[in-house]
Amino acid sequence: MTVLAAATAASTLAACGGGGDDGGGGTSSGDSGSNEASDIGITETSIKLGAHFPLTGVAAPGYSEIPTGAQAYFDCLNEQGGVNGREIEYIYRDDAYNPTNTSQVVQQLVLEDEVFAIVGGLGTPTHSAVLDFLNSEGVPDLFVSSGSLLWGDDPETNPYTFGWQTDYTSEGKIIGDYIAENFPDAQVGLFLQDDDFGEDGEAGIREYIDDQIVAAERYTPGNTNVGPQIAALQAAGADFVVGFNVPSYTALSQLTALQLGYDPQWFYSNVGSDPTLVGNLLNNFSEGQVSDASLLDGALTTDYLPTVDEPDNPWVQEFQRIWDECGGEGELTNYRIYGMSQAYTTVQALQAAGQNPTRDGLVEAIETAGSEWEGPVLAPFRYSEDSHMGTAGMSISRVTGTTTEEVAPVQLTDIGDAEIEAYDGEPAEVPENGIPDEESVVD
Repeated sequence: MTVLAAATAASTLAACGGGGDDGGGGTSSGDSGSNEASDIGITETSIKLGAHFPLTGVAAPGYSEIPTGAQAYFDCLNEQGGVNGREIEYIYRDDAYNPTNTSQVVQQLVLEDEVFAIVGGLGTPTHSAVLDFLNSEGVPDLFVSSGSLLWGDDPETNPYTFGWQTDYTSEGKIIGDYIAENFPDAQVGLFLQDDDFGEDGEAGIREYIDDQIVAAERYTPGNTNVGPQIAALQAAGADFVVGFNVPSYTALSQLTALQLGYDPQWFYSNVGSDPTLVGNLLNNFSEGQVSDASLLDGALTTDYLPTVDEPDNPWVQEFQRIWDECGGEGELTNYRIYGMSQAYTTVQALQAAGQNPTRDGLVEAIETAGSEWEGPVLAPFRYSEDSHMGTAGMSISRVTGTTTEEVAPVQLTDIGDAEIEAYDGEPAEVPENGIPDEESVVD
């Protein structure tokens, strides 16, 4: 499916401002000696990273903002000296959310641009098209912008690929557990994208409320008529609908339900719930008859990152500073926060890989140190030799107008038979200049 997962999405960044300062404010690995051209995409002064995103086409709204957030973070990082005195050269190319295009642009990034790693490639169907290629070429495939299990549950098959955001199955488990606890009498309907996105989410939610589910309806991406699916949920008596869908289908499902006079309790997965974007889509699809996200008022959703409607959050304040100083046109959005957060994690990985990183050394560094990294992400990562899964938990929020309010704190889980438990960790402090402190370096 998609990201943010997505996009989705739905990453994090930088180099240490204290301790290992190299005179430019950047990071130092603690290694002795000088910088070397240690691998493809690594020179004495630069690290070349690549990415694919839908900069045009139907998936561009929202998702095209992710790399602009990452670029702003990298630009501010480079002004502070980069990582170990190397500046990040970030190349992102447009695949228009078309897997054929993804194959072409990723091959260009790897074979012509000779990037050191691919970072944050967006979308399940798109990134699936390059999964085998990147692993066969030995290219680090970091922090995919999608919650599919493909990126992390089988490191033996895909040793160079790592997830980043909460996977859809774990998200489904957390949603199912919340419904079982708080809406035990609800008649639940599922509105699902007809691919791994919807399948993984459904599998997780059924672990907790299988006996409450009265209908499961699927849509095919690209088919904008969801009338039959929403009508079927209504006919089945579903008074609580969970959607594992992308933002455009959140808008379509809301407009269709409005036409049918259908008003269940809605719960949208993180991928499809950004109020600002959904409000813009509602306005476009309805030709101005619905001008904002008011239809979403009262809907539930999940979070694994701080959001722009939390202006007092230290991470949001820091990302606002970075955007103001190093960003481009437009405002700070949740998608740009996603990109900055992903970039932050990327810098933690590069720091951990040492002064003169190699591709294989970068993979080892993430497996060895990644589970200890802290940053804007609300829950710990699950990285190890046996798991390349991303963050392990989410909170639950209610949409109120154009903002959200937390109704349940961060819960942790994993795929398989892992239980759900409350997270007792404290939010990570924002480091100086928004640059991660170096803590773990692989020798």
